[in-house]
Amino acid sequence: MTELLQPKPVGAPGGTATRPGQRPAPADAPRLTDDRLREVVERARDHLLGLQEPAGWWKGDLETNVTMDAEDLLLRQFLGIRTEEQTAATGRWIRSQQLADGAWPTFYGGPGDLSTTIEAYIGLRLAGDTPDAPHMTAAAAFVRAAGGIERSRVFTRFWLALFGLWPWHDLPAVPPELVLLPKWMPANVYDFACWARQTIVPLAVIRALRPVRDLGVDIDELRSGLKPLPAPRLRSRRGLLHRGDRLAAAYERFPLEPVRMNALRRCAEWIVARQEADGGWGGIQPPWVYSLMALHLLGYPMDHPVMKAGLDGLDGFTLHRDGPDGPVRLLEACQSPVWDTALAVVALSETGLPADDPAMTRAGQWLLGEEIRVKGDWAVRRPATPAGGWAFEFANDIYPDTDDTAEVMMALRRTAVPAQPAVLRATRWMLGMQSRDGGWAAFDADNTSEFLADLPFCDFGAVIDPPSADVTAHVVEALAHEGFSRTPAVRRGVGWLLAHQEPDGSWFGRWGANHVYGTGAVVPALAAAGVPASHPALQRAAQWLLTHQNSDGGWGEDLRSYREPEWIGRGASTASQTAWALLALHAVGLGDGPAANRGLAWLAATQQADGGWDEPYFTGTGFPRDFYINYGLYRLVFPVTALGRILTARTGAAAAAETAP
Repeated sequence: MTELLQPKPVGAPGGTATRPGQRPAPADAPRLTDDRLREVVERARDHLLGLQEPAGWWKGDLETNVTMDAEDLLLRQFLGIRTEEQTAATGRWIRSQQLADGAWPTFYGGPGDLSTTIEAYIGLRLAGDTPDAPHMTAAAAFVRAAGGIERSRVFTRFWLALFGLWPWHDLPAVPPELVLLPKWMPANVYDFACWARQTIVPLAVIRALRPVRDLGVDIDELRSGLKPLPAPRLRSRRGLLHRGDRLAAAYERFPLEPVRMNALRRCAEWIVARQEADGGWGGIQPPWVYSLMALHLLGYPMDHPVMKAGLDGLDGFTLHRDGPDGPVRLLEACQSPVWDTALAVVALSETGLPADDPAMTRAGQWLLGEEIRVKGDWAVRRPATPAGGWAFEFANDIYPDTDDTAEVMMALRRTAVPAQPAVLRATRWMLGMQSRDGGWAAFDADNTSEFLADLPFCDFGAVIDPPSADVTAHVVEALAHEGFSRTPAVRRGVGWLLAHQEPDGSWFGRWGANHVYGTGAVVPALAAAGVPASHPALQRAAQWLLTHQNSDGGWGEDLRSYREPEWIGRGASTASQTAWALLALHAVGLGDGPAANRGLAWLAATQQADGGWDEPYFTGTGFPRDFYINYGLYRLVFPVTALGRILTARTGAAAAAETAP
């Protein structure tokens, strides 16, 4: 049995722990010489070049938490296709991620999470672990102390209901008739964020059909006996929606059969129409697994092309590694080749790699081949906007996003590949995707129906896609580089960013951890758009970064900052977060100041022999407060970008000084 892992310390590796309320004054570090900085940059650049695939793309592994792996086993159990080999390898991975207190976290170094622990426990029961094994009794004790399955999130209880471990009638209603609602009616499927709507539609099918399959094990030891929580007070919005849910649940028992059958048929059509070329749905795990189960329940046989493509596609999202007890198997929740490739091109360009270098040319050509020229769900809100742009994944044509599109635009302009027509199409698309308030969201425009979060079945993850500071910043920066700084759209975007600065001078990070990410994205964007470094907003942002530097010289922010304000800007130093801070400081003219020099020294000191950096901490965000990501290339592409940019500025300044009269 693999020994349980100890909870990871929240502190600077090899240095003083960095905890809320404890921030020693940073010590001065010697200024790295240009030769030393160049050595660090070249080693990192060569390592990054060595990771490029022959076709031109880069992709780092994308790690999340063990619910992906447990749910993969449950999916296969539900469909009757789970194998002992898959189960054993997955079990070894789940086991290896358990904390000393018996729980499983949602991110490296984080505390145990109730629902994650429940799902991991069930996965291990499928792998043959017995309830009386020490690691299982520890897990069960954690679950009961945290409230048992009675206090787990809705999605966990949906999984339990699939196997008769929770009553269907005790779950929130998700009527499939939602798919019949017109687009102007509140709570229609397009009011939800793209990731939420893709999950809700198949989940509605499953909820309506209420299947029960055999799990082969029981989990009574995870029950606490707690009574249901009282209903929210009637006069609140949440209370009204709760009563509405009970009415919908009553309808579920006696639906209008012609309407219900039409809704189920429309759901099936909706799901099948959104299957991507790789067999998946949206390029992410939740709609993928729910869509397979929904179609299976609607009569699609396992050898149907849609089902076969979906199951085969999951194999491409599966990682296989060697573990101390044998091979392990884990599932990526998503894949990021377009994002990683664009970031890598920008990083290599900052090191001085020529635009016509073969690596840059291959990457540019591959990115051009990934351009999306068809309309997707975004066109529901923007029907007159022409198609263009890029998605995050290998295959996700229905859901391009403005964040990837902006980064690809900035990457393509650094290659010698003729890309102007594609960039113009992307520019036109991004301008059309600006929300009414001047900001940009990732996948949709004006997707801001906040009341949806109060629906009883929406207790996990963001369910809408409003504008965010990091996405708006990347779009503003990309458009500024294309010469649009003085256009009304960009000026409105700049205004949105200035209006959404936090009182402490930082910006919230929606898709990265957290205020360090938001600030590291916004400051360079505002500078690119022509906001002077002397502007009070940029000065306040720089001061926030200076006061949140760790004693070891790096920057870090623990993901608990999404829930606990005392963690904002505080956490173990990481390579990616240090790079974000350095990029912001450089943008306001502080890239050669004492704080930046300490950050550069930290990156130089922690660089590994292969030229990269170790970064077990998660610095990516899927859903704030709920779901986090460790991007395998963040620890490399962002330090290369920051180090290269600062080195170029240094050498340029030195050359200018030598030629000055």
